[in-house]
Amino acid sequence: MGKEKGGFLTPKAIANRIKSKGLQKLRWYCQMCQKQCRDENGFKCHMLSESHQRQLLLFAENPDQYVDSFSKDFQDGYLELLRRRFGTKRVHSNIVYQEYISMRDHTHMNSTQWETLTDFVKWLGRDGLCEVDSTEKGWFVKYIDRDPETIKKQEAVQAKERMDMDDNERAARFIQEQVERGAKVGKPVPETEYTELVRENEEEKVTLSLGGAKKTETAKAVPVENIFKKPMSATGDEGKPGPSQREGRKPAVGEKRKSALDEIMKHEEGRKEKMNRRDHWLHENIVVKVVSKKLGDKYYKRKAYVKAIQDVYGAVIKMLDSGDKIRVDQSHLETVIPALGKTVLLVNGAYRSQTATLEEINEKKFCCTVSLNSGPLKGRVLEKVPYEDLCKVYQPS
Repeated sequence: MGKEKGGFLTPKAIANRIKSKGLQKLRWYCQMCQKQCRDENGFKCHMLSESHQRQLLLFAENPDQYVDSFSKDFQDGYLELLRRRFGTKRVHSNIVYQEYISMRDHTHMNSTQWETLTDFVKWLGRDGLCEVDSTEKGWFVKYIDRDPETIKKQEAVQAKERMDMDDNERAARFIQEQVERGAKVGKPVPETEYTELVRENEEEKVTLSLGGAKKTETAKAVPVENIFKKPMSATGDEGKPGPSQREGRKPAVGEKRKSALDEIMKHEEGRKEKMNRRDHWLHENIVVKVVSKKLGDKYYKRKAYVKAIQDVYGAVIKMLDSGDKIRVDQSHLETVIPALGKTVLLVNGAYRSQTATLEEINEKKFCCTVSLNSGPLKGRVLEKVPYEDLCKVYQPS
């Protein structure tokens, strides 16, 4: 008995076409034949069909080639979705997988070399295609962008940082040479000696004269401005005299008069401070403390060390007590101050990225005194270094 007229537009025919377009159960899909069955009976009939048997014969001749091909297609599709949909953000691996299998023509995992999604994620981490980490909520992945343009930009930023460091070292070496030359040929400045006031006659009265001669207004010559003697504020800004560098101020008792060389060194430190003061301070192999409760009570107030830097403001840290690896932002961390005599790293400011020894801690002013261990100015003592500008160096036991 033939089909009735208009069978193409019957409700049953329309429902069948809608079902054929939708995503069916994965267990009733034949990857080799690329055929989706609606139910168990249809899948059983397909398994007994002649076309499926021919495909199995082809698979039996070279199974590794087909498995590698399906694995490559699954990997490319998963990474392409991760790159396009999430970029370089950290995301749960199962979220990406659910979006990937929602596509009708995707490659199924049961035809690849990986049995579970966990095995696939671990393989991505070992191959260096993604950054993966395991948490209580499962496995998280982050795509590593290896685009030539992105790599070129990163190399340009690193080259600029190296150039800045070279300029700083060259300037510091020049200042050190000036100091040595001045010490050889310069004459020592005589220090003012203060003696106790002794009255020869006890009956003699002490009188003070407050009146002075009237000042006559005369035209004064405009002095030539010298940038090395220009007063500087406490923050290193030029043109704003600080409390200890106002014109006409006499040195206090016990204070030495600053020479032109001291002014040059202070001017140079102000320039380096402006150049190296940045809004990010993370460095590798420093000990930090988690200060945010967003990561859970398990990590709150716990110490870790920075294992790798990501995107300047983020880092992968490894907890010192549990050994867990997590990715955090620098706003969730703070620096750690070690005991006296320990090695610290200057993470910000004029002497950024240089190591030093902790000499003194001023808890009232939240600052420290350190002596440099590296660079042209090795051995120089830096005072009033803020807590946030230095951090303990990680030393594995």
